[in-house]
Amino acid sequence: MEFFKTSKYSRINAVNYARTYALHPNPSFRYFPLIDNETSGDCANFISQCLLAGGAPMIYNGSHPWWYNKANTLSTKDDTWSVTWTVAHSLYWTLKVNEQSNANAIKGLEIYDTSLLELGDLIFFEGNNGNIFHSAIITSFRYGQTLVSHHSFEALDIYYKNSWPAKRVHFFKISL
Repeated sequence: MEFFKTSKYSRINAVNYARTYALHPNPSFRYFPLIDNETSGDCANFISQCLLAGGAPMIYNGSHPWWYNKANTLSTKDDTWSVTWTVAHSLYWTLKVNEQSNANAIKGLEIYDTSLLELGDLIFFEGNNGNIFHSAIITSFRYGQTLVSHHSFEALDIYYKNSWPAKRVHFFKISL
C-alpha cells in the first residue's frame, strides 16, 4: 500500500481565483504594470494571490518571508508586501527553499516529468541571464497541452509556450 503526501493546498480555489482575475486584476491588491516591456510587472503578485486563495499562509518572519498587508485605506498604493510576494525570482527561490527545508509554508517541488503536473501547479520562466523573470499558474489542460494564466501580459488559459520566450522553464508541484 502506498502512502501519498496530503496537501492542504486547495488547487481548485487557486485555479478559480486565477480564472476570476487573470484578465481583470483584483482591485483589492496593488497592480504592478510592466515598465519598458521587460522590468517589473504583476506576474508574481498575481501568482502569490492565487497561492493565498489556495490556502497558503502568509509568513512574516524567518529567512523567507512571504506576505501582503492591506493598508485599509482607499488606495492599494498604501499597501506593503515582501519582495518574495512580488518578484518572480524571489518567489521561485522561496518555494524551492521551503520544499528543501520542509517548512510549514507553501512549497514548490521542481519536477521534470510534465505528466505529473496538476491544476494549480506553477511554471517559472528563466531568461538567458539565469534569472527567473516570469511566473504562471496552470489553469487547464487541453489536447495534451498545459495551459496557464498569468499577468504581465494578462492571459487566461494560453499554452505555456505561447507565454514569454524563455531559455528554460521550471515546473513546480505546489503543496503546503
